[in-house]
Amino acid sequence: MATMRISGDAVAFEFTGLERLWLGRRALTVPLRAVRRVAYVERPLRLAAGARRGLVVTGIAKIGVWGLFGGPRQLVYARRGMPGLHLRLDRSTVDGAFDEVVFATPDAGRLAAAVQRHITGAGDRA
Repeated sequence: MATMRISGDAVAFEFTGLERLWLGRRALTVPLRAVRRVAYVERPLRLAAGARRGLVVTGIAKIGVWGLFGGPRQLVYARRGMPGLHLRLDRSTVDGAFDEVVFATPDAGRLAAAVQRHITGAGDRA
């Protein structure tokens, strides 16, 4: 199962097993200064849009990269019944890789609040 943690001045995502295959990467580190907006979402499956490279099991899971030929380029890890985070990024500070990250985690509320504190200057750690 994928994990997310906030450490120092970055958000780190780590992927295991088949997630790596569908995402084409083992990890993604996003500097907190690159986060323009963070939102808690009840149903992250609904956020993935556009052409994709990845896994879709309708109504169950979406794992991969969306927005290949236009629109925001999204790294998506979403599962049914699990809330998530929607991070909007400054793509130029994330090696030009992604405009957004959609990430499902049972701890989405707490992590969204922690990221929000960081980007508004409070600097609390999660």
